[in-house]
Amino acid sequence: MSEVIEQAIDLTEAQYHQGYQLTLQFSDGSERVVDFEPFLRRSKHPRIQSYLNPDRFKQFQIVDGNLNWNDFELCFPLMDLYTGKI
Repeated sequence: MSEVIEQAIDLTEAQYHQGYQLTLQFSDGSERVVDFEPFLRRSKHPRIQSYLNPDRFKQFQIVDGNLNWNDFELCFPLMDLYTGKI
């Protein structure tokens, strides 16, 4: 009987790409360009809409393998980022 060992995946790097897109790199070596604009435009919450300001959007950080803005005011499930579907 063989065991399947699942590797935890973390976000290792995030770089601004263009518009509201970030290029994300993960610990398994994969890379995705994720477009946050549709999510930001659909939101009715004023705090989330505030990230339509390009300067504010660009102030993201990676904390403990997760992408976040302003001390987790805006963050996304890691698997959503990994699949590119937010």
